[in-house]
Amino acid sequence: MKKLLIAALVLAAAASSASAQTGAAGPIKIGDINSYSGMALFTEPYRKGAQLALEQVNAAGGVLGRRLEVVYRDDAVKAGDAVRHAEELVSSEKVSALAGGFTSSVCLALADFAQQRKVPFVCGIAVSDAVIWEKGNRFTFRTAQSTTMQAGMLAEAAAKLPAKRWATVAPNYEYGTSFVAAFKKRLSALRPDVTWVSEQWPALGKMDPGPTIDALSAAKPDAIFNVTFGTDLVRFVREGNTRGFFKGKDVVSALTGQPEYLDTLKDETPEGWVVTGYPWQTFGEADHMAFRKAYEAKFKDYPRWGSVLGYTTYMALAGAIKAAGSTDGEKIADAFRGLTVPGPLGPVTYRAADHQATISFFVGKLAKKDGNGVMTDWRLVRGEDYLPPPDEAAALRPKN
Repeated sequence: MKKLLIAALVLAAAASSASAQTGAAGPIKIGDINSYSGMALFTEPYRKGAQLALEQVNAAGGVLGRRLEVVYRDDAVKAGDAVRHAEELVSSEKVSALAGGFTSSVCLALADFAQQRKVPFVCGIAVSDAVIWEKGNRFTFRTAQSTTMQAGMLAEAAAKLPAKRWATVAPNYEYGTSFVAAFKKRLSALRPDVTWVSEQWPALGKMDPGPTIDALSAAKPDAIFNVTFGTDLVRFVREGNTRGFFKGKDVVSALTGQPEYLDTLKDETPEGWVVTGYPWQTFGEADHMAFRKAYEAKFKDYPRWGSVLGYTTYMALAGAIKAAGSTDGEKIADAFRGLTVPGPLGPVTYRAADHQATISFFVGKLAKKDGNGVMTDWRLVRGEDYLPPPDEAAALRPKN
């Protein structure tokens, strides 16, 4: 029997009065707000992962004897739209919790709303440290690996490279600035001989790769730390490949090993880059294989990283509501602190100290196989190994 499915059944098992309650009460609603139109390449796999989790939970009897149901809203990558949807979901749809958030700006706006309205919110995809540290609050939790977690993983790999002169390129908003700062701090500690020769900060979604590469070239770096994503990443790779800019340089790149990006880059995938990502084809651990098999059977497609995050987020919501024994927001928030749930890469704990999930991730290199990008030489790294101790993490959060 598959451990992941067994854990899902146990997690979602109804209380002893479940059968009586099922007919007497309506579904427990979760409001999901995400960038489904503007970032569909990433958010649709997340939605599919969520749907798979709900299917397994409801097949096992639901939560507290009630079906779990999701009401979806599209934020159009706008924080204002996200908050407007959140108000409607809480006031009109009577949701018990909120989830979603592709960009850090949206997650931060929803986190503030959650605090004001005392509604549990799980930020599923965005990775900004501020979500759980500087702007953290009692009602906000995060599934995806944080910028500090990824920066630590990547800096360890970068420290083994011979490069000494480093340049960085990242989008000019909180996610990019915090990611670069964390990477620079960690790599400089591991390699005091490293110097930083250039920083480039293109506006999110508006990168002009020509001038950016011109500025990077002028600094004569040995290595590049890249934090661009989405269309900016594709433009950067294509222009760099055309110019031969990456030849003779080490490149360390956040998230680029995710299938969401490799699906787009295909034979343009730059080989040899050190990346974080998700080698779904070659990770054979039992829980992951059970998840992958169920996902492929349901959607006739392979999972992406967003699929893992969506699945884990909704297993956590089901687990927290069950542990709370209630749909009361304060009780659910309390139940989330220290909650451990099954995940495709192994158990995940939402730390009581800072509400960050300990989800694992992969570090490896990019290569091409049959005209498509793949991750090779990867290793699975435990998320908790790249987080500060609980007391230090708690000190980073607001005192209120």
